[in-house]
Amino acid sequence: MRKKLIAGNWKMNLDWNEAMTLFAELIQYEKSNDTHADIAVFPPSLYLRHFYELAQDRKSSISVGAQDCSAQVKGAYTGELAASMIHSVGAKYCLVGHSERREYHRESNDILSEKVERLLEADIIPVFCCGESLADRDSDNQTFVIDNQLDGTIFELSTEQFEKIVIAYEPVWAIGTGKTAHPEQAQDMHAFIRGLVHSKYGESVASNTRILYGGSMKPKNAKELLSQPDVDGGLIGGASLKRDDFSAIIKACSRS
Repeated sequence: MRKKLIAGNWKMNLDWNEAMTLFAELIQYEKSNDTHADIAVFPPSLYLRHFYELAQDRKSSISVGAQDCSAQVKGAYTGELAASMIHSVGAKYCLVGHSERREYHRESNDILSEKVERLLEADIIPVFCCGESLADRDSDNQTFVIDNQLDGTIFELSTEQFEKIVIAYEPVWAIGTGKTAHPEQAQDMHAFIRGLVHSKYGESVASNTRILYGGSMKPKNAKELLSQPDVDGGLIGGASLKRDDFSAIIKACSRS
């Protein structure tokens, strides 16, 4: 049985005081409630060590993750963060291939493959994002796009490596737009992705791979989305910046 993972991607939001307050509130919620999911928070990287230490101090099981890493091991790459650095401050996860990185930074499959390799070398779990644009969806090309995004990157990994991967399906047309894939649409795509994993790595790996939904999950739709058999959690954007909304999504896991 795959345990749900609820991950909050804070993107470039919240100053120091706001971030520390929200994270402390989430720890308090987790400590006061019987949660039925793994919880992870992906804040701006400046805050990672502080979040890790606060979680350790309060004996919280909330994990922290980075929003990106360098494809390089080390060197003269001003502004970049090496996977080994991210690991050294306590991060358990790191996003790779988020649609905003693909669009704004033109990240190719080759670059994403290198980032995944660096993370695995540093013993960090890559959360690999994939998803189609509205134009791809309207043209009924979504399965082709997803297949290409996976085949040229994480499907190059060995079985042992792939078993450490989390996949996040994020329909680009549903990120920050207020639109959400219908539960049936989400399930269809998650089942398709799991089918690709099955074809490449077999039943055991496919049945144990967590596939998150990352397209405007909110308290009002979380229960229905999380109840789909192949939806193993959520990569939450805007709703993760509000304590009540994020905790409501976590709570929905106990009812899904």
